[in-house]
Amino acid sequence: MPTAEPRWQRDLEQYLSYLRFERGYASRTLQTYRQQLSLFASSQSDQASATEPTEFSWHNQTESSLQTYLANGRRRGLSARSLALTVAALRGLYRYLQQQQHVSDNPAQYLTVPKPKARLPKNLDIDTLQHLLSFDSSSDVLACRDKAMLELFYSSGLRLAELVGSNINDIDWHEKLIRVRGKGSKERQIPVGSVALTALQHWLSQRHLLLGEATPQADQQALFLSKQQQRISARQVRQRVNHWAKVQGLGQQLHPHMLRHSFASHVLQSSSDLRAVQDLLGHANLSTTQVYTHLDFQHLAAVYDNAHPRARKKP
Repeated sequence: MPTAEPRWQRDLEQYLSYLRFERGYASRTLQTYRQQLSLFASSQSDQASATEPTEFSWHNQTESSLQTYLANGRRRGLSARSLALTVAALRGLYRYLQQQQHVSDNPAQYLTVPKPKARLPKNLDIDTLQHLLSFDSSSDVLACRDKAMLELFYSSGLRLAELVGSNINDIDWHEKLIRVRGKGSKERQIPVGSVALTALQHWLSQRHLLLGEATPQADQQALFLSKQQQRISARQVRQRVNHWAKVQGLGQQLHPHMLRHSFASHVLQSSSDLRAVQDLLGHANLSTTQVYTHLDFQHLAAVYDNAHPRARKKP
């Protein structure tokens, strides 16, 4: 006879369903929350079974038990980022349980963890990007498709999921815009440069070569298709971006997000308009976009060090 699902697990699944269907959270975020909360529940269950007869429940946790769990994580060497993810997941879960009137208090409300050290995004300089995008795509349908993907990444600063989820009718050729669905299923329109538009037109003239009987109905309008005649996956895009980094001799691994970072950094260097870059990237908060001001400062500092005759002169 199958074992009944524990109450804590049912609560967790209901919370994740709420985040998915009502809040529009991305599957990757849901996976992270599931992992963090399941680890917490398993750890507390092990402790409860050793010292107490009662089964673990979200309802019998206290701020002290949560802080103890975080302190143990610090002692095990967990990063500030990992601990912050745990706190975010716990806070969200208990807010949900309060809304559903399953608990009266939120023991995670005042949890604190060290602020994760901000990691500056890596980007490519303009010359390196020009070289990356200079490959010949005229005689190979995959190269033609990849050129269009790379140009669109750099032209418009798309997220990987936004590019994969794009359809043909998302492009407004007259206004030179593309409509994308970002985090939380929020839509925005982004300009597409003339070079990227030309690459997209070349690709669409050959797209039929990857369209066939094997293409699912849901993928018939997908902007980018794979050799398997279906919508290209995020994993396949990562592989192809890294493929061209090797072919073009960049000497480093290249992730699609680096093209987004390069787009943001180069636009900011040229315009200094942080609000505009925020809108283009689809950031909910300006503070997320402000990381690119640090990249801009690093660029200026490097120029100064290389150009000023007394910048590196020893006293």
